Amino acid sequence: MIRAIIFDCFGVLATEAWLPFKTKYFGDDPARFEQATDLGNQANRGLISYDDFLRLIGVMTNMTPDAVDSEIARNVPDEELFTYLRELKPTYKLGLLSNIARNRLEQMFADDQLALFDAITLSYKSGYIKPQPEAYSVVADQLKVSINNCMFVDDQERNVSGARTAGMQAILYRSAAQLRQELEPLLTG
Repeated sequence: MIRAIIFDCFGVLATEAWLPFKTKYFGDDPARFEQATDLGNQANRGLISYDDFLRLIGVMTNMTPDAVDSEIARNVPDEELFTYLRELKPTYKLGLLSNIARNRLEQMFADDQLALFDAITLSYKSGYIKPQPEAYSVVADQLKVSINNCMFVDDQERNVSGARTAGMQAILYRSAAQLRQELEPLLTG
């Protein structure tokens, strides 16, 4: 029985800006794309500061840190999905699990949106990034729900697979309407 629903941030709760940025600036150079990805993972794990991340990506792109931040901070909350979360909240525990660097969440979401979540698990605090199994265990523990009673929603197949490997049920997210269509039968069945 599903007791908790856990949502990814980028590409689910808010638009994704980092992947388009990497594709724009490094898409034709796999080594630099991988280097940028590694720097993002280091910031997401809290191994380097967000300011250092911006500076290093700025060096790679010949941009100022502020210009980099401006481009990758274009994350817009999905209001249709947040409306659905408000419907789910009275019955289910809600979690947020994100590979994210320090100071990013508060810039994207309003206080009332963040207040919907019973647990917010951020990689820079936990030290684990999806699809590491520990990332999923940490959020389930914070929700005080058995991992097999959790549903995870993410737009990346590797993270959905990681959740399933960790013992969660999972849905690959494409839109709020698609999520509702796939999730509702699982909640009522």
